[in-house]
Amino acid sequence: MTTLTNSVRLIGRLGADPKTFTFENGNTKATFSLATTDYYKDKDGKKVEETQWHNIVAFGKTAKVVTDYLSKGREIALQGKLTHGSYEDKDGNKRYFTEVVASEIRILDKKS
Repeated sequence: MTTLTNSVRLIGRLGADPKTFTFENGNTKATFSLATTDYYKDKDGKKVEETQWHNIVAFGKTAKVVTDYLSKGREIALQGKLTHGSYEDKDGNKRYFTEVVASEIRILDKKS
């Protein structure tokens, strides 16, 4: 059951082109937002669409795939793990964030 520990799988579309950063040691980091949409019927039987946005980060070979092949609107499936962090903004306020560190990405749509 260790493969279920902190495991995230998402299917969605990129909300913007990925941003890439290369560290001094040559390692690469890519970040992007991913939209996932759920549908359900409310108490009156009307179809409701609900979209969630996820912050995704990828490193190394996975970041290279992101940089080389992904762009806004592409549909992908990914597997990764949740991470949480915090930082202090310019006004001294503590800010918290959650992101998914992607370990595997599969492109689902055909590039036009």
